[in-house]
Amino acid sequence: MTPRLTRFAGATLALGLTVAGLAACGDDSSGGGSSTGSGSGSGDAKKIALLLPENKTARYEAFDRPMFEAAVKAACADCEVVYSNAEQDAAKQQQQAEAAITQGVDVLVLDAVDGKSAATIVQNAKSQGVPVIAYDRFVAGSDYYVSFDNQKVGELQGTGLVEAMKAGGKTSGDIVMINGSPTDANAADFKKGAHSVLDSSGYTVKAEYDTPDWSPDKAQAWMEGQVGTVKGNLVGVYAANDGTAGGAIAALKGGGVNPLPPVTGQDAELAAIQRIISGDQALTIYKAIKPQAEDAAKNAIALANKQKPASSADKEGVPSTLLDPVVVTKDNIKDTVIADGFYKAADVCTAEYAAKCTELGIS
Repeated sequence: MTPRLTRFAGATLALGLTVAGLAACGDDSSGGGSSTGSGSGSGDAKKIALLLPENKTARYEAFDRPMFEAAVKAACADCEVVYSNAEQDAAKQQQQAEAAITQGVDVLVLDAVDGKSAATIVQNAKSQGVPVIAYDRFVAGSDYYVSFDNQKVGELQGTGLVEAMKAGGKTSGDIVMINGSPTDANAADFKKGAHSVLDSSGYTVKAEYDTPDWSPDKAQAWMEGQVGTVKGNLVGVYAANDGTAGGAIAALKGGGVNPLPPVTGQDAELAAIQRIISGDQALTIYKAIKPQAEDAAKNAIALANKQKPASSADKEGVPSTLLDPVVVTKDNIKDTVIADGFYKAADVCTAEYAAKCTELGIS
């Protein structure tokens, strides 16, 4: 599994580096704390706006932003990244997009807070000649879309949950589902994929919740309200991402549920990997952010230079690249997130988890 991921990431980086020959790189005097770029060259640098949706989920500030900025710099040293984070506020994101266009950006890379309302951002940008890449979350009308097969993510989560419940000797019983934000188009795909597995699994979906803003606190509060009702026959928890999984697990522990049922997740957050090692969480979904960020950077530079993006798929008429998600359990942590350099073993195997890491051969 790891060699495939590593080869893919390497190949994507190589493709990204070849864009250097295509990019128009040069001097640009505008900048600021939210931008990157060296500002030297032939006088025709490109500005690329990166608009991320929120900072509650660890991945965006820790991985997506720095990896995207590094990929742009590698391919075009004089290109400038104008960065904004909407902090889960769709209106704020629209203002950030308008501000970026006013600054003269050549392309928007948009990870939408609200996929439906973000269509207005796309329409406004394109009316002013600024192409848009929908990053991670689909927005209709975009010029390009890069993400993962999000329905497959849900299918993998559902399948992994069923396997974990059966491995624990539970062949029937109740499941609760803690889905993602109702304004996130990806969350609908995760949910659809999970239901496609769970609805025919022989287990009963006893209660279900769409978590506003992907908030771990709201997921925990909802789960706390369900524990008394479902505790007696609860055999599994579908949590759409690692933040909601953490909230669910805290609620279960607080409600005296012992042993914990299998709980799913997504994003391979460090805290989730450690929960998997300790046995509190059954699995997460690893979506290798580096190839996604590099793909977005490569095609942002292409679009900024009036070239067609390189795509291998299509979603609702939008040229797309859909990457493969990977299930991570305690059995393959070493061969996925650590082997790919997503985390170092030392980051995962702190003192609290050292003994478990040794048992699992993680060092």
